Amino acid sequence: MAQTSEGQTVSVPDAPGPSGLDGFFKITERGSTVRTEILAGLTTWLTMAYILFLNPTILGTISDNTGLKLAFPEVLTVTALAAGVMTIAMGVFGKYPFAIAAGLGLNAFVTFTLVAQLGLTWPQAMGVIVIEGVVISILVLTGLRQMIMDAIPMDLKLAIGIGIGLFLTIIGFVNGGIVVPGQGTVVTINPDLTTLRVLVFLVTLGLTAALVARNVRGSILIGIAFGTVVATVINVIWGHKVIWASLGGEVAQIPHSLTASPDFTLVGKFNFGVFSVLSFWTAIAAIVSVMLSDFFDTMGTAVGLGKEAGLLDQDGRLPGMKRVLLVDGVAAAVGGAVSASSNTTYIESGAGIGDGGRTGLTSVVVGVLFLAAMFFSPIAGIVPPEATAPALIIVGYLMMKSVGDIDWRDAAIGIPALLTITLMPFTYSITNGVAAGFVSYTLIKLLQGRWRDVHLLTYIVSVLFIGYFVRGLLA
Repeated sequence: MAQTSEGQTVSVPDAPGPSGLDGFFKITERGSTVRTEILAGLTTWLTMAYILFLNPTILGTISDNTGLKLAFPEVLTVTALAAGVMTIAMGVFGKYPFAIAAGLGLNAFVTFTLVAQLGLTWPQAMGVIVIEGVVISILVLTGLRQMIMDAIPMDLKLAIGIGIGLFLTIIGFVNGGIVVPGQGTVVTINPDLTTLRVLVFLVTLGLTAALVARNVRGSILIGIAFGTVVATVINVIWGHKVIWASLGGEVAQIPHSLTASPDFTLVGKFNFGVFSVLSFWTAIAAIVSVMLSDFFDTMGTAVGLGKEAGLLDQDGRLPGMKRVLLVDGVAAAVGGAVSASSNTTYIESGAGIGDGGRTGLTSVVVGVLFLAAMFFSPIAGIVPPEATAPALIIVGYLMMKSVGDIDWRDAAIGIPALLTITLMPFTYSITNGVAAGFVSYTLIKLLQGRWRDVHLLTYIVSVLFIGYFVRGLLA
């Protein structure tokens, strides 16, 4: 309302709100600008682009029982494809500056548990991921995901992430040539640490660790690039005297071209044959395990990032969380469908948030950069495992940081947490760690006479895992 010069009151239409890009993403409303969002997207991408090299490294570690081994360029293509499409979806539908890519730890589960331990083929393993993603999406839509989140003790959730971190660490030491099978011991240190292969690993680890300690953005990616340059220089000087386990042959070689057409061979290469290969209990345990690994990380990540961005409401909740969780659940299924492993929300999104990113436009920028990366797969051919192994160890450190948040004084939670954390690397199985944690927690509470402290859903999951263990013993 307003008054004229004669004192009459007239109605004045409200000023139009922001329109177009600004209005859709609420850029001004959240105190940001288009330029800030674009720069924040670039920062986030640089911080997490290492997954383009680590995911093919982990998924390409072994062959399945048919002899199929996932090729580096193929996995790089689908890694970039899934990350690009689903991060854009997070920006457009979720409306938050959260980026999505293949989850570290989840890809280790696919490789070392589903394929190496349980004997699934790669298509069958990816089918498990599709099932897991669909189940999570259904749980989000029905509201059960929040109920399950509330049912499981936070300490056990933390232990799962920590255990996966230790698992990645030992894989890093193995890939770097430091840890080898022992004689009289399960594992031991490599008796010959004077090789150039070990030298590349050590100098790369030292540089990457120093960069992380100095809080340099993109530390892991810089470390991978540095290690690759060192390995390439060594190969140019010494040639075939240095043997590398890389894509292009026995020696890491500079590609003839820096660009190539994306290889979509792996897209759609999944099936649901898990139940025809494994027993019912083992198949269910495998699906539940990967679901739990994916399940809890996203909730904590989204809330943590929302808090960093100042986007939580007065009750400490993220408005529109259901949209974020739904995109994340669909991303898991999409990752399996294109053979990139389960995709999930990345904590590295905090780098872009730290640079001012507040809206989904940041995510759109990240997604576009991932899609562009599909055309540069030849670069991956020169990256040896000695350059990516240190990154696995650094990621292990990052996942270990929450170990102090577990209440170790309470044996009822400390012992299950210990079993969860240690059995993953010691048995080379994420499933074993998660299962042992749940079963031991439930049994200890029952023997304490505190059965009411255990949620019904936790009992159900524990029964499933007991069936998994018993079936394994009787097989």
